[in-house]
Amino acid sequence: QVQLVESGGELVQAGGSLRLSCAASGRTFNNYAMGWFRQAPGKEREIVAAIGGSGVVTYYTDSVKGRFTISRDNAKNTVYLQMNSLRPEDTAVYLCAARSRVPNYGDYAKANNYPYWGQGTQVTVSS
Repeated sequence: QVQLVESGGELVQAGGSLRLSCAASGRTFNNYAMGWFRQAPGKEREIVAAIGGSGVVTYYTDSVKGRFTISRDNAKNTVYLQMNSLRPEDTAVYLCAARSRVPNYGDYAKANNYPYWGQGTQVTVSS
């Protein structure tokens, strides 16, 4: 069982930056791949970025490549999402998720394959 708690979301102007954090419980954090998803009102939940257990493998959706960076600190049981050059279309609730196995690279993007979820943190980007 993994419990996840996100923090760092707030209101920011377009072009600004935020760093989200997701703190995980448990002693085997490095066994879990971690994902950041987002959900805007009236839209489906979508992958933003994901990272493998060792931190070597990362996955980004096209719209955030070059602007967002996912990282993790396994000693602190924490995964981060550094978000730069924020746009109004980045406005959403950002959720952290964990899964124990990632058979294929494309599976990082599949929300249904993540059994553990945090409550989310609101990111609002004003124009």
